[in-house]
Amino acid sequence: MSALVDALARMPLIAILRGLAPEQAPAVGERLLSAGFGVLEVPLNRPDAESSLRALVQHAGDRALIGAGTVLSPEQVRRVAAAGGRFVVMPHGDPRVIEACNAAGLPCIPGVATPTEAFAALAAGAAALKLFPAQALPPEVVAAWRAVLPPETWLVMVGGITTASLGPYRAAGARAFGIGSVIYRAGLSLDAIEGAAREFVEAARAQGEAE
Repeated sequence: MSALVDALARMPLIAILRGLAPEQAPAVGERLLSAGFGVLEVPLNRPDAESSLRALVQHAGDRALIGAGTVLSPEQVRRVAAAGGRFVVMPHGDPRVIEACNAAGLPCIPGVATPTEAFAALAAGAAALKLFPAQALPPEVVAAWRAVLPPETWLVMVGGITTASLGPYRAAGARAFGIGSVIYRAGLSLDAIEGAAREFVEAARAQGEAE
């Protein structure tokens, strides 16, 4: 397994830190680690995102797996690697980006919304699949995908995930979840960030114990 899959096997949650300012990165990262998160993603479609990625890597890169999301091009993959990022998440399944990740030694989670896209991404070398947006892919759809995809495939649900939806998606065959604005967005206090993160960690652990 890749380091990314290893980390998600321990705690199946990815914190999506869209809009994280570089100066906030150490404090926000510390709160998320304290709550139990071990995988942190900085989407690149905001100003100073690469600086935030570097700041997070410098502060917590020895204690968490830190990578980048909304990666759209091979050039961005190279910049993520230079910043110390250790994985890449995409909103789409461009094989050029997946190939660039493989060349850089970065596990890649491309975004897919159909079985055709899922199989194409796996053939290109994806480490896992991001089912996005999850709101359009309810557990019944995930179960149907699970029946035809290779059994070792990791399915990561992203988009509108709540603590209540973890159980139905896990039962359908999802293995991990990307959690965004419900745990981090501009204006949330550090206490609110940590509190929301702890709720997801507790829900994920409860689901793991129930299986």
